[in-house]
Amino acid sequence: MPFAIGPEYIAVALLGVVIGIIFGAIPGMTATMAVAVFLPLTYAYSMEMALYLLLGLYVGGISGGLVPAILISIPGTPSSVCTTFDGHPMALRGESERALKIGVTASFFGGLISLAVLALFTPILAGWAIKFSAVEKFLIILFALTVIAALSKGQMLRGIWIGLLGVLIAMMNQFSVNNAYRMVPDGLKTYMQGGFQLFPVLIGLFAMAEMFEQCETGMHAKYSKDDSAGIGENVKFRFSDFKGQVINVFRSSLIGTFMGILPGVGGSAASLIAYSQAKSWSKHPELLGTGVPEGLIASESSNNGLTGGALVPLLSLGIPGDSTTAVLIGAFMLQGVQVGPLFITNNPEVWNTILVALLICNVLMFLVMFFPVKLLAKVILIPQERLYPVVLMMCSVGAYATLNGRMFDVWCLLLFGVVGYLLKKLHFPVSCFLIGFILGRDLENYFIQAITAYNGHLTGFFVRPMGWVIWALIIIFVAYAILDNRKSKKRNRTAAMKGE
Repeated sequence: MPFAIGPEYIAVALLGVVIGIIFGAIPGMTATMAVAVFLPLTYAYSMEMALYLLLGLYVGGISGGLVPAILISIPGTPSSVCTTFDGHPMALRGESERALKIGVTASFFGGLISLAVLALFTPILAGWAIKFSAVEKFLIILFALTVIAALSKGQMLRGIWIGLLGVLIAMMNQFSVNNAYRMVPDGLKTYMQGGFQLFPVLIGLFAMAEMFEQCETGMHAKYSKDDSAGIGENVKFRFSDFKGQVINVFRSSLIGTFMGILPGVGGSAASLIAYSQAKSWSKHPELLGTGVPEGLIASESSNNGLTGGALVPLLSLGIPGDSTTAVLIGAFMLQGVQVGPLFITNNPEVWNTILVALLICNVLMFLVMFFPVKLLAKVILIPQERLYPVVLMMCSVGAYATLNGRMFDVWCLLLFGVVGYLLKKLHFPVSCFLIGFILGRDLENYFIQAITAYNGHLTGFFVRPMGWVIWALIIIFVAYAILDNRKSKKRNRTAAMKGE
């Protein structure tokens, strides 16, 4: 079982974990943004080296969200929402160090359990999917697009519309069948033979749009030195805090992993479900929310369970499990590696490296966050006005280097930054646009292949038993998304009435 490992790989993983923790710990800067911003560095790396960096950013970014959630009751990432329920009350009692160390340890266990699921189930799922024809591949992409419905809770029509716009934008290029340009202005035909490049679009939507939004409000420090003070005044952390919590750790980690496997469900849903399950099975449910380790363990082990879970559909089917793994697809594409059913067969060394890198990144995350906990608490005080200029420079250089130096890609970076900013202002889900953009070309290619194979007849999409299964999954997933959308709308209306 060959895989890449060595001091240089571990050093790059450590760099990724540390930077990911910083991004996760500063509210507004997520793991997705961390992976997107550092994607240009992978140009100079091998695939294996790039994986160590990006997985380090992923693991660190997800884990770092617990720091502000516990210290100042502001979740650094969406999946850390439930961490505030019990983590912050513990901090208010002077148990900040204990709460941080409980959260870090739970995150470590969640990451290891999700890694085991990734190693066991991805080859099985890929072996099953390897038998797919163009019809099944088209239906799988269509199923992946139902992620858009799940990601746009409470605003499904907006999500579907913006996702289809992403598909449309992805088709702005030279059509390979007849070499004719589609939807491309005459002045841009020189640059858009292959359409818009993924990297400028991706970075613009996430990093540039966030910076534009911060510029609107002003990048002033929101926190003071008092927010990171008081670490460890009273109760110290002991591993006995996990006594009686083994089932809670496994149950919450598996919930997070399973939610990661389901495309588009997201970390916040996994965390909420794990927390509610912990409360249902607790001997003292009334104590959850008052500052007890049980709730903190459930939240943190579930959101780190996402890291391995979201990679299962990505590597076996080519479907991004969440917005961060959608960015990771870009990393594979830049390296010329095709994720999907043949990924493990064609790239055994890369597959083994992913497993080893995830293990190392989780261990490094634990070491970096557990021991220097007092220093870690200072991360939230990094001024954004000093951080964002560095991010802007890296984004611009990365966009310029996309195709060996084209200013057109830098202008695209700014253009899609404005697009992402406007989508946020108009309350459209940006991740839906990105998923539509990434999957649009494959959707068209497999549709044309399937239609060609069946002499132009659509009946080919309904005659294969495997296709029936995928159609059933699409229908079930869309029905679930519609019901979930209605519940979200009802909750929003109820909240609005209470606010009045």
